[in-house]
Amino acid sequence: MPNVPAASALPRRDQIRREAARLFAARGFLGVGVDEIGKAVGISGPGLYRHFAGKDAMLADLLINISERLLDEGRRRAGGGEGPAATLDALISGHVDFALDDRDLITLHDRELLNLKEEDRRTVRRLQRGYVELWVDVVRQAYPPLADPAAEPVARAAVHAVFGLINSTPHSLGSSPDQGERAALQRDGMAALLHALAHGAFAAAAASTGAPADGSVPADGSVSVEGSVPADGSVPADGSVPADGSASAGA
Repeated sequence: MPNVPAASALPRRDQIRREAARLFAARGFLGVGVDEIGKAVGISGPGLYRHFAGKDAMLADLLINISERLLDEGRRRAGGGEGPAATLDALISGHVDFALDDRDLITLHDRELLNLKEEDRRTVRRLQRGYVELWVDVVRQAYPPLADPAAEPVARAAVHAVFGLINSTPHSLGSSPDQGERAALQRDGMAALLHALAHGAFAAAAASTGAPADGSVPADGSVSVEGSVPADGSVPADGSVPADGSASAGA
């Protein structure tokens, strides 16, 4: 029998997206040819042009779609009206889930932006800025010391650091997310760890401002760091933090 991939319930365009993302993530955009993507979905390379104008268009479609998904889901979670701490928890969980469950896409999102055409790169940058601003706003509400205007650069740096941490997880896991019970346990453990580390980073950022956890300043002008992240960097085992943004060493 001919060596043709098994039939997929996905529409052909989505099959192409999936295989292009897999190949680009594995070998880099410049290391993959149109014919290889066509072979992966069981059609000729030229047949791909009925769905995409070319390889550049595939990459643009993938990266713009990723950025739109992250921003739309972030806005949905931020609009839940459950308070800053719960909203930040939801944002972290959403980004962690995306990084762990769509590992090919997060790899592209992290490293292939420079291979886009200028117009497409501007579109992705605009969407990414919206996503970052959403996080910065929520983080500054969840951790009152970061709400001070002077602390805004600290909050922004912490958000970018947390993105870097979470986005690096595809390089820390096995080659496939579908390897049975052992991989599922690994995935759950990694999700819990990333959630805790993200909160630890934000708590450390808040503590670095030297302000109290509630953002207030005593009448005598002194500054207390009570309620800030402990010296050992510990956070509760479930990764959560109290509504005032402080972290507890007792977990």
